[in-house]
Amino acid sequence: MSLGVLIDRHRDLLERAETAIAERDYFSAYPESPSPRVYGETAAADGLAAFEAWRGAGFPLDTPGADGTVATERSPFGPELGVRYPRVPATDEAVAALLTAARAAMPAWRRAGVDGRAAVCLEVLGRLHERIFELANAVMHTSGQAFVMAFQAGGAHALDRALEAVAYAHAEQRRIPGEVLWEKPAKGEPLRMTKTYHVVPRGVALVIGCNTFPTWNSWPGLFASLATGNAVVVKPHPNAVLPLAITVQTIREVLAEEGFDPDLVTLAAEDPADRLAAVLAVRPEVRVIDFTGSTAFGRWLEDTARQAVVFTEKAGLNTVVVDSTDDLQGLVGNLAFSLSLYTGQMCTAPQNIFVPRAGVITDQGRVSFDEFGAALAGAVDKLLGDDARAVEILGAVVNDSVRGRVDGFDGDSRTVLAARSLAHPAWPDATVRTPAIVGVDAADESAYSAECFGPVSFLIATGSTQESIERFAASVNEHGGMTASVYSTDPAVLDAAEQAAVDAGVPLSINLTAGVYVNQSAAFSDFHGTGANPAANSCLTDSAFVASRFRVVASRRHT
Repeated sequence: MSLGVLIDRHRDLLERAETAIAERDYFSAYPESPSPRVYGETAAADGLAAFEAWRGAGFPLDTPGADGTVATERSPFGPELGVRYPRVPATDEAVAALLTAARAAMPAWRRAGVDGRAAVCLEVLGRLHERIFELANAVMHTSGQAFVMAFQAGGAHALDRALEAVAYAHAEQRRIPGEVLWEKPAKGEPLRMTKTYHVVPRGVALVIGCNTFPTWNSWPGLFASLATGNAVVVKPHPNAVLPLAITVQTIREVLAEEGFDPDLVTLAAEDPADRLAAVLAVRPEVRVIDFTGSTAFGRWLEDTARQAVVFTEKAGLNTVVVDSTDDLQGLVGNLAFSLSLYTGQMCTAPQNIFVPRAGVITDQGRVSFDEFGAALAGAVDKLLGDDARAVEILGAVVNDSVRGRVDGFDGDSRTVLAARSLAHPAWPDATVRTPAIVGVDAADESAYSAECFGPVSFLIATGSTQESIERFAASVNEHGGMTASVYSTDPAVLDAAEQAAVDAGVPLSINLTAGVYVNQSAAFSDFHGTGANPAANSCLTDSAFVASRFRVVASRRHT
């Protein structure tokens, strides 16, 4: 297919996406319901069969520099996946071969132009959408997300975030004219020059994938770099390779069909002992890095990979300030779902819940601190009371570190709600835990001043709502935060909390009691992260996320 035909095919979708990022209204290009009425009667079965076919098989990718294969994935629901991927060892020879091939593919890709690159990216997204059930199963069995969540967050919503990144990239590059006639008034004839502006990619981009959200967190950076002309090396988390292998396979197929070198995008699967990400990150050829994961490695990248533009999403303390409410049951029900969804294994899940020691004024009268804790614990128990329903909310614990963290609170005297182990009716080897809630005093900062990733939250007693807001702001300033919430019927309190959130650089949700939750983020409307506090140095997605992935080189001549 000619590039012009591809541009015409996707022009309308690209224009709608660019309108959406400007208006910030609801927009989604990919249906989030896995219903057969939406996707067809056989789509689910076909996708499951495609996923099952990968188990125990070799994944067919050609990777420059690869030597042998590696299989590193076990489903949090129990079964070994056993998929074998080309292994890129962390040797100078292998890494040089990989990056040399990536750089060699870039000139033709740059010449495709802004519209051409965007069209190819949207064609890829369309192909990935066709594989959404296969991807959902791959995300489910590498991250531990329950199937519906994997379909939505790992499929439809991830596609929306990728489309959003392409729209931003296209819009920012389009701000630069291709050629202009420059005239400067002078005595007699004006001075005239023709000036040509070339959008130039930074170089090779490195995407370092995470275990919990392998597509949602990786696709924005991948497609932002690709749309701005860069080659991309995708280094997946060893426990979550398959979703990104499917991604890279699809991209390479489309690139080859359109006459581009498929080595523009490669998969760098590793043996965990190789620490390949650290080796790739400091190579001079690597000029852009996208990373989601631990604070320690994120800071190391920011401090060490000085040759590259580094985009990181790290850890933070997500805070809830409770002052008062006119809907206590709505409040605790909303919080209960936020604490339980995917076993709290989300960078946006609440951790620290500040409540005045004197209690909370509610539609049911004044509720003491202990009574509020009991109401929240009761809401969690009610939500997760039926095991078959509970496992579809909780999913599975992603790794032993999370399991050890929550199990470490067994028997803790401060416990407001103890975690429970559940048996999964379909996956008997799955590790499933309900949330734990631990009650502490605000003075005991050591208990809650570090991220406790997973299903553990702290109910923290403060002297007043003012102290709650002050401690919220201080924790975000020092440790970062991806989300924050406030509950109050007092406009002055809401204003104070919003100002604190703005000053600290964290998005704020106000009085959520219905079907929107603090740990959900809508593409084209919500900015995920701000880049304005220590939890992340970038945002998904804004202009800053794409603009430094390319540069402009001008040439000029007299006319």
